[in-house]
Amino acid sequence: MTTSSRNSLTPSPTLLSKLESTGCRGPVIGPDHPDYDKARRVWNGLADRRPAAILQAEIIDDVRRAIDSAARSNVLLAVRGGGHSIPGLSTCDDGLVLDLSRLNSVIMDERAGTVDVGGGALLGDLDRTLVCRGKVVPAGVISHTGVAGLTLGGGMGRLSRAFGLTIDHLAGVEIVTADGAINWVDTDSDPELFWGLRGGGGNFGVVTRFRFRVCRLGPVMVGQWNYPFSRAREAIGTLDELAQSRPREFSVAFTLSSSGLNVTALWVGDMSRTEAMLGPFGRLAQAAEGTIEQFSFVRLQSSNDDHFAWSRRYYAKGGFWQSITSNAINAVLGEVDAAPTADSEIYVLQLGGAVADVTEDATAYSGRQAAYYWIVEPVWDNPVDDERCIAWGRAAAARLSDPTIWANYVNEQGDTAIAAAAYGALKYERLARLKARCDPANLFRLNQNIVPSP
Repeated sequence: MTTSSRNSLTPSPTLLSKLESTGCRGPVIGPDHPDYDKARRVWNGLADRRPAAILQAEIIDDVRRAIDSAARSNVLLAVRGGGHSIPGLSTCDDGLVLDLSRLNSVIMDERAGTVDVGGGALLGDLDRTLVCRGKVVPAGVISHTGVAGLTLGGGMGRLSRAFGLTIDHLAGVEIVTADGAINWVDTDSDPELFWGLRGGGGNFGVVTRFRFRVCRLGPVMVGQWNYPFSRAREAIGTLDELAQSRPREFSVAFTLSSSGLNVTALWVGDMSRTEAMLGPFGRLAQAAEGTIEQFSFVRLQSSNDDHFAWSRRYYAKGGFWQSITSNAINAVLGEVDAAPTADSEIYVLQLGGAVADVTEDATAYSGRQAAYYWIVEPVWDNPVDDERCIAWGRAAAARLSDPTIWANYVNEQGDTAIAAAAYGALKYERLARLKARCDPANLFRLNQNIVPSP
């Protein structure tokens, strides 16, 4: 991955004027616009690209105009929801960026128990609307992540064990396909496309609205402890057995960096069992510092926002584990000891529970039976560190990978062209046929791309 991803297409010099002439309600921003540098920024500072035009859509017809303009002008189309794509797939050089950030409404229907979410909304927008009503949609762990990108890849986070993946609560979507048609897709109207949208990424069109079924969220008890690096081996070795004996209302995650081991355990079950469920994770090894307290879920969801702030430089590569083996512990410790920056880390999230209730074939998302998801995450700020940080991320991920698990999660990958391996042969073939039906020219290819196949 490089700081600039030049494409092989020849951009039309009239793309900007053509787009402006279509009567878009949202602003059309070109390189000479005073807001261009601000508008072209995405979350990952590594993806410093210069599109020919940016359309900040305000209505669904703007989305249709962007799709038509990109197709007619033969340029790359990048679709940006939250702008959080790790490899920078929500932007491009020379092409058109369709920015959905103005389509960010979050409207709850309390009577129906659903919430409608615009394609440009962030997880923080969703949580702030729902949590104060005692409701939630299980999602990711950084509040400035886009709902759209997270959902279309599957969506895992702190509440996955209790409630399942984000896609497990998806009731339907409004989508604009490559032919400009606006469709409502759910299990009744188009079951095959709805299957593909739940994990198949942005391959099939631009989702302008999601409808989720909400879950009831009671008190959230959180235990957080810090262990020195010297105690990390002992602590991680104890954690797996404890974690796998817990009910689904419990989940745990840990982050290991050169500064030590942080363990965060969450309990959303019977409050009288809080100490029994969480307390032992503060005693995994000697010298832990931390506490158990009731947390605002909105506060918890934003607790890592500053560490993963906009414009820092990121790479990530992840995979599944069935358990935390001694080999995995050795790999984690060895790789963190060689990490290129102080902020580089390895993050491990417990899965299972409600995630595994859904059968593997029910959605395009793959990896339902895994017990953990791990992510190698180098984080840095100086461009001179690009090569060594990315190299460390790739090498560390290779050591952590479990070769017996074929599936992977497409959202947490800093490299592209990984779809075939992530979904496996049978799912990928099914997705490729669906892609051929919905987008035969592969207009939507800035994603973990599925190549159309009859």
